[in-house]
Amino acid sequence: MNTIPITQTGYDRLKAELEKLKSVDRKEVIEAIKEARAHGDLSENAEYDAAKERQGIIEARISELEAKIPMLEIIDISKLKGERVIFGATVEMENVDNGERRVFTIVGPDESDISTGKVSVLSPMAKAVIGKKAGDDAVVQAPGGEIEYEILKVFFA
Repeated sequence: MNTIPITQTGYDRLKAELEKLKSVDRKEVIEAIKEARAHGDLSENAEYDAAKERQGIIEARISELEAKIPMLEIIDISKLKGERVIFGATVEMENVDNGERRVFTIVGPDESDISTGKVSVLSPMAKAVIGKKAGDDAVVQAPGGEIEYEILKVFFA
């Protein structure tokens, strides 16, 4: 069984989502289905159809989380240090061609959010920099072609 790295914060968020789905959302959708049934003819009942669709989405997400959570490996990023880029590292780098700087932290795939500077360990960006250190160059395979970066700084928050 392959493990999936995740921070404690990411793990806690997934566990809370699973608990909410099971204890709140599931009950709400069951109640919505009961209400829609009370309105009579189910063949032309849009409320019933919508509630059943929502129930399917909720049950699918519960199944996904129940399968995924046992495979998660919590990495305590507060204990990480070193010069090389690894899971949990924050990386500052500069595009060699245009001087644009980027700062991001490498996190698990379920935590990635580019708008907050969190990049999945499975992304092309992370794959290009893992194992490198400040002063090294990294070539990222982007949809528009290769982009060369220089790693300026590697640190752990």
